[in-house]
Amino acid sequence: MAELRPSGAPGPTASPAPGPTAPPVFASLFPPGLHAIYGECRRLYPDQPNPLQVTAIVKYWLGGPDPLDYVSMYRNVGSPSVNIPEHWHYISFGLSDLYGDSRVHEFTGTDGPSGFGFELTFRLKRETGESAPPTWPAELMQGLARYVFQSENTFCSGDHVSWHSPLDNSESRIQHMLLTEDPQMQPVQTPFGVVTFLQIVGVCTEELHAAQQWNGQGILELLRTVPIAGGPWLITDMRRGETIFEIDPHLQERVDKGIETDGSNLSGVSAKCAWDDLSRPPEDDEDSRSICIGTQPRRLSGKDTEQIRETLRRGLEINSKPVLPPINPQRQNGLTHDRAPSRKDSLESDSSTAIIPHELIRTRQLESVHLKFNQESGALIPLCLRGRLLHGRHFTYKSITGDMAITFVSTGVEGAFATEEHPYAAHGPWLQILLTEEFVEKMLEDLEDLTSPEEFKLPKEYSWPEKKLKVSILPDVVFDSPLH
Repeated sequence: MAELRPSGAPGPTASPAPGPTAPPVFASLFPPGLHAIYGECRRLYPDQPNPLQVTAIVKYWLGGPDPLDYVSMYRNVGSPSVNIPEHWHYISFGLSDLYGDSRVHEFTGTDGPSGFGFELTFRLKRETGESAPPTWPAELMQGLARYVFQSENTFCSGDHVSWHSPLDNSESRIQHMLLTEDPQMQPVQTPFGVVTFLQIVGVCTEELHAAQQWNGQGILELLRTVPIAGGPWLITDMRRGETIFEIDPHLQERVDKGIETDGSNLSGVSAKCAWDDLSRPPEDDEDSRSICIGTQPRRLSGKDTEQIRETLRRGLEINSKPVLPPINPQRQNGLTHDRAPSRKDSLESDSSTAIIPHELIRTRQLESVHLKFNQESGALIPLCLRGRLLHGRHFTYKSITGDMAITFVSTGVEGAFATEEHPYAAHGPWLQILLTEEFVEKMLEDLEDLTSPEEFKLPKEYSWPEKKLKVSILPDVVFDSPLH
C-alpha cells in the first residue's frame, strides 16, 4: 500500500527531505544513502526540491509488500528542438542501500555496489493538459523491484522484461520493457557503495522479439533514431500505436543483418520447462533422472546454482571462445562475480533433506532425452539455435516451476560436461545438450512452425529418433501440476 505526498513532507516512517535550504539537523538525520541519491536529483532538478513521491506506508523492512521505500516524480521540460518532449521522470529509492544498517541490504564496502547497485528510472511522455504525474509507473517499478528482491537477479543495460500486458493496464501496444542507462542521471558514490540508474523503456511485442533475437542494445539504438518511439532519451509514449518497424520498414533489415552477423545476446530465460531421461525405466529412480519421479526431486546444488547464474551473465559477453564457468570442487560463499555474495540460494529448497551435496552428485551421460516446454518458451527454441548455437554460444532454460535447468551448448563452448561423444549429460537436475552445427540446421528446418506458434494446436511433438531426442510443446497447465 502506498500514499502520494510531497517528498519534503514527513511520512509515517521517514524524516523530512532536506531541500537546498534544509537545516543541518535534517541533513544529519536523513539516511545517508537516500541523501546521496537526492543530491543527484537536486543537481538535475534544482527548481524541484520537493517533488511528489509515492511512498510505501509500511516499509519493506517492517514487513510491507513494496521493496521501494519511495518513488519520486519530477517534471522534465525536455528539449523540443532535438526531439525530446516534455515528460515525467520517475526515480526509485530502495534497490540500493539507503540506510547502511543491514535492515534491508548487507553492507559490503564502499568500493562495490550499494545494495543491488542500481535504482530504476522511467520517463513517461507528458500528455497535453496533464498537471500531475500518473502514479501507475510507481507500481510498475515496485513490480520489477519485487522480482529483483525475490530472485536476487539484477538488471543490466540491454536487458529485456517480458510483461505481456499494457504497462498502464490500458489497451496500449506498449506491453514489455527494455532497460538502459538513464541519459541524465550520473552514477552516485554513497557511503555504502556505488549506485547507477537504469531506465525502463516501454516497447511493443515486435520490438521485444527483435531484442530477443538480436540484442537489447541494438534495438535501443534503433528506438533512439525514431522520435515518436523514444528519441534520444528513450521516453515512453503509451499512446504510440506503431512499432518502429511499421514506422520505418528499413529498420527490420538492420535487425536481420545484425542477427546474421552478431547472433543473439540473450543467453537464457526463466521458463516453464522440464526434461526426462528416457535412457532407463522410469521406476529406476536411483539412477534415472526424470523431473517427474518421486515427491522430492533432486535439487540443484549450490555450485550448480552459481554456475547457471554465471552462465547467464557470461552469455551476455561476446567472446571469441565462449566458456561455461567451471564447477569448482569446494563450495564458495556466494558468487565470484562483480556483485555482493547472494544472501540466499533461491534455487535450493529450504529443506536440507531435499538437497544432495554437490560433491556426491556425479555427472551422468544419457542415451535419450525428452525435453518439454510451454508454448512461450518453445517459441524461443529457434532463437536458441539460430542466434546462439550457430554462433558458437550456449543458451539456458531455468525452470520457474521446478528445481532444474536445461543448457544447450555448441561444440565451441568450453567447460561443458556434455561432449560430442556423449551429447546428453546431467549433473543432478541440470541437463546439458551438445548439438552439432549440422544437427542444429536440421532442427531449425523441422521446428520452423515454432516461429508462428498460433498456427498449431497443443500438444505438439517433434522427434529425431536417430539422435534419440524428443521435444514436446505442452499447455501451461501441465507445468503447474505438482509433478513438475
